[in-house]
Amino acid sequence: MNLDFSDDQKFLQEEARKFLEKEEALNRNRAVLETDNKFDEDLWKKIVDLGWTGIRIPEEYDGLGLGHLELCVIAEELGRFLAPVPFSSSVYLFTEAIINYGTDEIKEDILPKLVSGEIVGTLAVTEDLHAPTKNNINLSYANGKINGKKIAVPDAGVATHAVVVAKSNKGISLQLVDLSVTGVTTEHQENIDESRGHFSITFNDVETQLLGDEVSGWELYESLINQAAVLFSYEQIGGSQASLDMAINYAKERYAFGRPIGSYQAIKHKLADMYIALTLAKSNCYYAAWALSTDAADLPSASATARVSATKAYQLCSKENIQTHGGNGFTWEYDCHMFYRRSKLLSLNIGSLSNWREKLVTSLEQSNIN
Repeated sequence: MNLDFSDDQKFLQEEARKFLEKEEALNRNRAVLETDNKFDEDLWKKIVDLGWTGIRIPEEYDGLGLGHLELCVIAEELGRFLAPVPFSSSVYLFTEAIINYGTDEIKEDILPKLVSGEIVGTLAVTEDLHAPTKNNINLSYANGKINGKKIAVPDAGVATHAVVVAKSNKGISLQLVDLSVTGVTTEHQENIDESRGHFSITFNDVETQLLGDEVSGWELYESLINQAAVLFSYEQIGGSQASLDMAINYAKERYAFGRPIGSYQAIKHKLADMYIALTLAKSNCYYAAWALSTDAADLPSASATARVSATKAYQLCSKENIQTHGGNGFTWEYDCHMFYRRSKLLSLNIGSLSNWREKLVTSLEQSNIN
């Protein structure tokens, strides 16, 4: 088992870092927060031109035909620079759903358009303030149409299509929806990080295309989320590392009573705690990435472990980064708050910390039974 990335994957990561640094992605995030823009359209076009949206899409559909590990290193850099683009919604969730569950006709229609940027996708599952479960999906599917409402749908104001979790008399299913058709109403919902906008979507007799079958949609959704959890964890790793680096640099530069504040024991303890949490999360993410790339049987427990540790690391690092900066850390002019915002958003994006802890316990119990 090799728990490190290949030289080619490391090169891809380094080039992604250089690109996002050159494009000043962090400043673009601030610009989106200070305006009414839903995302940075110029940065998104450049990312599409680089082919990142087609990393996992097979070459026969104009994609690069690469694996999940290449997507992991890109995710880490997007998290490091807080890129204000709908990459996770469209690539981790929507694209994977089409690749895994779409018919040949759907793949031929949708996948090339995802590569070119003509289509941007998202996933709509949540309907109320409770965590979505198989029993609380009420959006209905009948006679090829859906009716109901989804809330907290990421990047729905940008997306052209969505995969919607729906319920019929037969069971739960995944439905592919064109959001430009009549009967779809999208409304903005405020959240803590407006560089990743969230929206509610109401469907009124909207025609759909079935992904998979009409019975096992929830199992397909769970499988999709287990894959996405690894990629979101890498985004959290990138943000955690950036927060730690900011705190270390500030602790070296900021003087108090004639000494760098990093020389004081209280600051040393903060930085050490951040480093330990991040190192543990990295270790879990490496294993989860291996499990994802090899389709290992323990992917559910590996992805849950990565998700839990990465969420906790990002929460700690973004918070302690603010504390290390002292009074400056709370101001709009410093970048600390942007990482804190993103850490809060990502901690709920595909399920809360408590949800993933429960998933981890359940998967471990299941593995012991088997």
